[in-house]
Amino acid sequence: MSKQHDIVASPVNEYDEDNVVNPSSNPHFDEILAARLSRRVALKGGISTTAAALLGGSILSACGGSDDPAPAPGPAPAPAPAPAIKLGFTAVAKNKNDLVTVPDGYNVSILHALGDPMHYGDLSWQDDGSESADSYNRRIGDGHDGMYWFGLSDTTGGFQADRSDRGLLAVNHEYVVAPYALHPAGRSTGAARNATEVEKEIYAHGVSIVEVKKDTAGVSMVRGSRFNRRITSATTMDFTGPARGNAQLATLFSTGATQTRGTNNNCANGYTPWGTYLTCEENYLNVISRAAGDDAQRSAKEIISLNRYGLPQNRKSPYLWDTAGVTDLFVRWNSSVTGAAATADYRNTINTFGWVVEIDPFNPDSTPAKRTALGRFNHEGAWPAPAVAGKPIVIYMGDDSRNEYIYKFVSKANWDASDVGKGMAAGAKYLDEGTLYVAKFNADGTGTWVELTFGKNGLTSTATPYAFADQADVVINARLAGDLVGATKMDRPEWGAVHPTSAEVYMTLTNNSNRVATTATPTGSQLKPDAANPRYYVDVKNGTTQQPGNPNGHIIRWKEDATDVTKMTWDIYLFGAQQDAAADVNLSGLTDVNDFSSPDGLYFDKRGMLWIQTDDGAYTDVTNCMMLAAIPGKVGDGAKVTAAGGTATIAGAKATADTVRRFLVGPKECEITGIAMTPDNKTLFFNVQHPGEDTTPDFAGKSFGSYWPSSQTDANARKRPRSATVVITRKDGGEIGI
Repeated sequence: MSKQHDIVASPVNEYDEDNVVNPSSNPHFDEILAARLSRRVALKGGISTTAAALLGGSILSACGGSDDPAPAPGPAPAPAPAPAIKLGFTAVAKNKNDLVTVPDGYNVSILHALGDPMHYGDLSWQDDGSESADSYNRRIGDGHDGMYWFGLSDTTGGFQADRSDRGLLAVNHEYVVAPYALHPAGRSTGAARNATEVEKEIYAHGVSIVEVKKDTAGVSMVRGSRFNRRITSATTMDFTGPARGNAQLATLFSTGATQTRGTNNNCANGYTPWGTYLTCEENYLNVISRAAGDDAQRSAKEIISLNRYGLPQNRKSPYLWDTAGVTDLFVRWNSSVTGAAATADYRNTINTFGWVVEIDPFNPDSTPAKRTALGRFNHEGAWPAPAVAGKPIVIYMGDDSRNEYIYKFVSKANWDASDVGKGMAAGAKYLDEGTLYVAKFNADGTGTWVELTFGKNGLTSTATPYAFADQADVVINARLAGDLVGATKMDRPEWGAVHPTSAEVYMTLTNNSNRVATTATPTGSQLKPDAANPRYYVDVKNGTTQQPGNPNGHIIRWKEDATDVTKMTWDIYLFGAQQDAAADVNLSGLTDVNDFSSPDGLYFDKRGMLWIQTDDGAYTDVTNCMMLAAIPGKVGDGAKVTAAGGTATIAGAKATADTVRRFLVGPKECEITGIAMTPDNKTLFFNVQHPGEDTTPDFAGKSFGSYWPSSQTDANARKRPRSATVVITRKDGGEIGI
């Protein structure tokens, strides 16, 4: 995702996902923990595994039909266990080099970077910002983030799940890192934006899909492939599911509320077993404004919804796209009442973002779909559990803002492997009907999933403060639904990952500098520690700068109950910390080979190896951001502990050099994010986002905070820094990491 380093108060016109927009009285973990943990948490049971078409593994889930749902069917027989994997590389040392540093025996190459042409007819990137706005409909976008590999069949031109030497790579472009590389001399100043610059930024957002091949020459993008495609902030998209046609989605562009244009600020991602890509809209408030005095034009319900989603009146977006002109390309970013009805303006623009978007990478002519059944909020990503024949599809999601919730979606239809390759039709089958749940966490390490269905759990037309009209209203206002049913407030759920066989779910909680001591009286958006976010301490950066709160972050995990889909158990897998921190800060026992800060990206490969990426500012006086490889245990393998500040929690087993190890370190001032691996585990892709972001550029003198990716092969390079996708292979051709 975009830079989320030290969390500080931001100007009113800048969207800060760390600002609290959740005014509900739902309990924090500190309130739940009033009774504290008086005994060791009993973490029993498990999730049986079974072979599953294409993906393997299992998850026992079903749609709840009432407030007291019936238990799920019993577990299927477990297959023979896979051979144990072991980390097989020497840990990379922490460093501040301006290149990607990998273990001995590994190769690094660049697949594509901002501005690289995907087709013939456009010039290569010129390093001067001269590329036209229109050309970014055919160039790689900016702010590389989440991604996924789809094997490509030679015979059908469709999805081949086991293909590793030819495939399609879908990559998110979260935001434009202006003024670094996109424009000739950075972003122009002034109250109104330059139309040409804004048009370029609109097209540089979204998703790139490119064909990739691996041969004796290495791994490369196939320029000119018929599959190469850009989806941008201007691409037409369908609404599907319960909110399709609802008046809250109506705009001048689509008076019937069946379509919209663009996907924006796409951070993490997901995939489906039928071979489509899920891209997720997170910090879309970066591009949406709302006028002063607009509340006077709104109903009471509208005002509640707008404020709950962080769009009060008199808010100008940081990008100011709506100021660049009077055409729909620009004015649609103003979510204010300007016409006689919603069908005459873009007052509902805010409601058209915050969705999970499905894209068929194998059909360049297909229309992406915003799958509304999965709810609207700041989607960090959408992570599927392993698909099991005859059982529902299950997708886990986090709302990446402080005090927000963790969700899961359970399809109404049961998985049928014959749907592989059926693209958007399969998506409609599995993603347009189902049950949305929100998580509640209990003090004893258990948790429940509460159904968000109109007419249940208080989600009715008489609910207060927000009266729900129907299921469309519930999914459009999923945050308000979570408030009403008493979901547990969490601290910015970031990326998630699901173990391919155990189906245990992991989610990063990156950092929180607004956490205060248990003895303090919180003010504003400050929070005391709680069981899921238990540490309060003061870290020192550069020998002088004090960083209070939980500046290094941690990773929580949970597993579903084997017999009841509404229940789970949880613990904290790893605590980020520098290796010499106090024991009640460094609760995971990290050492010089695996200490880290601010975990963000997560990914399980098919072997069950977990990859952890960082987006950090707290530890960058010592090292650039990094990626670690881990072989995790399971929920319940640790013990009850007391964290710095005195809060009790449940920690996983301590890390060792054999279970967690630093695999790479990135270039200067970057975030390491996005990861995908080919099915043979021999090619790893990851993204470097915003290298050099913390330094004000000098375009005339060609002085930047980073010169990557050109610095990867030329230490004397002075080209502009660019976000890019990196390819890692082993020199001996073997599997990555072992």
